[in-house]
Amino acid sequence: MTRTARCHCGAVTVEVPGEPQFTFMCHCEFCQRRTGTSYHLDAWFSSEGAIITGETRTYTRSGDRGDSLVFHFCPNCGSNVYFYLPAVLPDMIGVAVGCFADPGFPAPQASLYEYRRHRWVEVPAGTVRHERGVTL
Repeated sequence: MTRTARCHCGAVTVEVPGEPQFTFMCHCEFCQRRTGTSYHLDAWFSSEGAIITGETRTYTRSGDRGDSLVFHFCPNCGSNVYFYLPAVLPDMIGVAVGCFADPGFPAPQASLYEYRRHRWVEVPAGTVRHERGVTL
């Protein structure tokens, strides 16, 4: 199975083979500001076999532990489609779950930064919950 994620205008695509190795629901302040909503869903795949098309711009910021996160977004529509955490997950690519536009996509395995979660946001049953981030 190959999954295809697209930005809002369709200029940037990411094709990844197989199922995600893990999926997170993140409620941190940075993800809230980056997505413009109350949380972000990201799925992580092996970068081997990933096919990326289209021009992107990047934004790099430091995470809680000082690791760089590199976000790739479409310069036309601004959608943040994929991202890297090179020091921690050097052989992985993170993809915004919403860019797959697949209602059958697997549920998140973990919910991060629960202390920042909007109290009306429902976390799927069986999801491992963390008050802060996790060490990968």
